[in-house]
Amino acid sequence: MGATRAQKEAYFVKLKELVAKYPSIFIVNVDNVGSNQMHQIRVALRGKGIVVMGKNTMVRRALRTILTEFPQFERFLPYVKGNIGFVFTSDDLKEIRDIITANKVAAPARAGALAPKDVSIPAGNTGMEPGKTSFFQALGIPTKIARGTIEIVSDVQVVVAGTRVGPSEATLLNMLNISPFTYGMTVVQIFDQGNVFTPDILDVSDKELLDRFFAGVTTIAAISLALNYPTIVSVTHSLINSYKNLIAIALVTDYTFEGAEKAKEYLENPEAFAAAAPVAAEAEAAPAAEEKKEEEEEEESEGDMGFGLFD
Repeated sequence: MGATRAQKEAYFVKLKELVAKYPSIFIVNVDNVGSNQMHQIRVALRGKGIVVMGKNTMVRRALRTILTEFPQFERFLPYVKGNIGFVFTSDDLKEIRDIITANKVAAPARAGALAPKDVSIPAGNTGMEPGKTSFFQALGIPTKIARGTIEIVSDVQVVVAGTRVGPSEATLLNMLNISPFTYGMTVVQIFDQGNVFTPDILDVSDKELLDRFFAGVTTIAAISLALNYPTIVSVTHSLINSYKNLIAIALVTDYTFEGAEKAKEYLENPEAFAAAAPVAAEAEAAPAAEEKKEEEEEEESEGDMGFGLFD
């Protein structure tokens, strides 16, 4: 039974209030999510986010009514398809994503369901009577009879990820009490302050972002220097290079300035600088040597304690 006109109007008002209040919206897929599991997710998000469900046609109609006031939701409309819901939040996106996806429920394989992953049956004793051997043979599963029960000889893959589960495979997995799949909310897209992006963006670390930024800055600076086109990231390098050029000119001319005087002095008398370097090193090493000597003398005096060997 469809929603009444009053219910639709109340839904439109609620959606508009949430859109105006919360800057971020998670578009979540709710395939195979039961009512009890949905309740648990709502409880986990209490105080952090609000889960809103609704028919896609009603959601699209509601969004179109607010496009004049919130034009950025034009980007949101293409993702309103399939069995989806919405989580409105103003908290940390990564934290909310983890809460949404943390609630998983193990489920048996159902015939016709799309397998989210490969499923294999491990080798070993099944505990099933020999009369069901033909069932395993029909699926091409190698078995043998051991101690009056069916034993699977080797591991065998019965379901491939991305394909539909067949009725025979589903029956076999249920007979073996294997629940290979887990179901829960999955995040499809994230709408944040007018931008739409996939959830894997949240896994990009701050360090990776900074590394990419600095790599871009370095590239821009190199291009700017090669083109002799000054930019804010290359101006420092340009100033340093110009300063080096001025020193080079001063060294081959009579022109001088404070920064070039030391370079000229070094070229005129390199021996003085060569002799000064060891002296400076010795001067730095002397206090350290004196401290070490004092520590050794102190240790010797503490070890002696003023007594002879036979006192």
